[in-house]
Amino acid sequence: MERLFMVGPLTRCVGRWLAILLLLLPAASATASPVVPERIVAVGDLHGDFDAWQAIARGARLIDSRGHWAGGKATLVQTGDIVDRGPDSLRIIRHLQQLEREARKAGGEVIVLVGNHEAMMMTGDLRYVTPGEYAAFADANSERRRDRLWDAQRKAIIADYRKTDVTLSDTAIRERWYAATPLGMIEHQTAWAPTGELGKWLMEHKAVVQIGDTIFVHGGISPAYAPVSDNDINRQVAQALAARDTGREAIINSATGPLWYRGLAGLPPETPVRGAPPLPSVSVQLDRLLSLRKARRIVIGHTPILSGVTVQEAGRLGRVDSGASRAYGGKPGYLEIIGGKATAHSVSRP
Repeated sequence: MERLFMVGPLTRCVGRWLAILLLLLPAASATASPVVPERIVAVGDLHGDFDAWQAIARGARLIDSRGHWAGGKATLVQTGDIVDRGPDSLRIIRHLQQLEREARKAGGEVIVLVGNHEAMMMTGDLRYVTPGEYAAFADANSERRRDRLWDAQRKAIIADYRKTDVTLSDTAIRERWYAATPLGMIEHQTAWAPTGELGKWLMEHKAVVQIGDTIFVHGGISPAYAPVSDNDINRQVAQALAARDTGREAIINSATGPLWYRGLAGLPPETPVRGAPPLPSVSVQLDRLLSLRKARRIVIGHTPILSGVTVQEAGRLGRVDSGASRAYGGKPGYLEIIGGKATAHSVSRP
């Protein structure tokens, strides 16, 4: 026989206080400040150079001799531009994906930001993809896939080529198209589509993140985006990636957007707007930006500084694109933030 639970005055009193406590818990949780990691390591553009990446990660004590996470509770922020210019892009991505999982289990974190070159993969801008990057996606069925695509799209491909040269024969067009479509290219583009494996992976990541009093972003935050919240910037970037937006003013393509902006590196826009006022100095931009964001510094990549990772503007600006890839020949390195102090480090090129 089930024992009846009698509700008396004491039970009602305890229940009332439990209800009040449960109401208070979400509010307390929502207002709690996020824990800032004791150690943050920022790594800039890697551009397909796995050896440089390994040298940096080992030098920063983030991985062991077998490539597994050894950073404990540290946070790694990779500021984008893993891809293009070098053959090892996919290999680096796979390693970062592994470290994302391993760091989480160890109480650390790996944050990969969206760079302009990752966005270019999503929009089909393949100007800087190397043959080795395509080859990394090739498999035993790649030739068959390419043949099937030619067969299915033959008429459209021939018509497209003849728009520029009406004298081309079908055979000549086929040869040119095959040369322009190396093995692995179809798989590469499939993977980087919004519905593809890497496209979906990228859209899970942010363009800008603030950890404690430090902002991290690939290119920079221009005066136009300084008042815009991180959440809004990240939402707009994700929407533009999903839409494969190729518009010049789209946030993922704009010279003043967070992926392409070079103003914090002291450079003018790559596509200047006629009649636009001159940019304020870097110091003035930082004054406004850091005040609005209640931050101490911003860390950027995108614009190479081949002499090495550096901290500028009285500690308010960290620049982590040191041209680490062999494509640039710069000095590999990383930025380390401990106890609020940012320190630049260099490592030997392998």
